[in-house]
Amino acid sequence: MTLLELEGVTASYGPVQVLDGVSLRVPDNGAVGILGANGAGKTTTLRAISGTVRAGGRIVFDGKDIRGLRPDRVAALGIAHVPEGRGTLGDLTVRENLRVGAYLRKDAKGVAQDIDYCLDLFPNLQNRIRSNASALSGGEQQMLAVARAIMSKPRLLLLDEASLGLAPSTAKNVYDAIRRLRIESGIAMVVVEQNANLAFTLVDSATVLETGRNVLTGTSAELRGMDEIRRAYLGG
Repeated sequence: MTLLELEGVTASYGPVQVLDGVSLRVPDNGAVGILGANGAGKTTTLRAISGTVRAGGRIVFDGKDIRGLRPDRVAALGIAHVPEGRGTLGDLTVRENLRVGAYLRKDAKGVAQDIDYCLDLFPNLQNRIRSNASALSGGEQQMLAVARAIMSKPRLLLLDEASLGLAPSTAKNVYDAIRRLRIESGIAMVVVEQNANLAFTLVDSATVLETGRNVLTGTSAELRGMDEIRRAYLGG
């Protein structure tokens, strides 16, 4: 079953067109990567899905046309967006950030259980539970951003450059936790990532964007085997 479908999606910032007909399908419980150079339209694709940029074309989530919906309504349908730059609330503690992620939920017992799950998923956060987010390291802030998104109990998680600015070992730890989350929860994912080696440890398939258009789509195994992908994204 297809959970998310983009067909011919366009988007602009003022007079500058960034997306020029992007198409994408994400199966229920599936994970799809988006690769491409800076300026290719990767982040804008996620913004089009989450409603934070005006878009044209078709964006259908769980059979419902969500194009043009406000971001809060998109979130309420079960789409959580972890933006590039993390976006944690620096003046709030780790626990308070997690509670903010669950602001639409009414099940207090379930919220408490999910906080415990997030702290098990990201043990670093357990030791910083009373610390303000602004005092965390970059890696801990990224963990908190993902954990806060999980707290909304989404069906679809949009991840934008989760490894950006992190040391390789920290980035691996973050992706190990996200991979565990996917296995245990079945949350579908759209993953934008410059580090294709990391992305391919998580996603089943990927699409490559150039100047706002799909130029190549395939399974992770197929893309790994392509010379142009190895040269451009895998350091080979």
